Amino acid sequence: MAYLTRDGSAWTPEYLTAIDASKCIGCGRCYKVCSREVMHLHGVDDSGTVLGKVTEDDDDDFDGELNRKIMIVDNSGACVGCAACARVCPKDCQTHLAADRIAA
Repeated sequence: MAYLTRDGSAWTPEYLTAIDASKCIGCGRCYKVCSREVMHLHGVDDSGTVLGKVTEDDDDDFDGELNRKIMIVDNSGACVGCAACARVCPKDCQTHLAADRIAA
């Protein structure tokens, strides 16, 4: 399938499919540039267990269990393949796949 921009230039969307939790520092840059809310910040404990979504106004430390925060792709179907998140990520922890490599 061929994809085109408005001016007719060839373009292939690259969809966010995963974020490597071992590399992610939870800085939130990807979340801030994503207009589609494809990923969200989650708390993680010492063993690496995901504790749940962290909201912007949430000061909860998950009853003292919070060790760090990471981004998790939890709405992949909303991704439009712009890859803005990859351009701002300081840790290169995201995996993107070209539209022609993802099954419909």
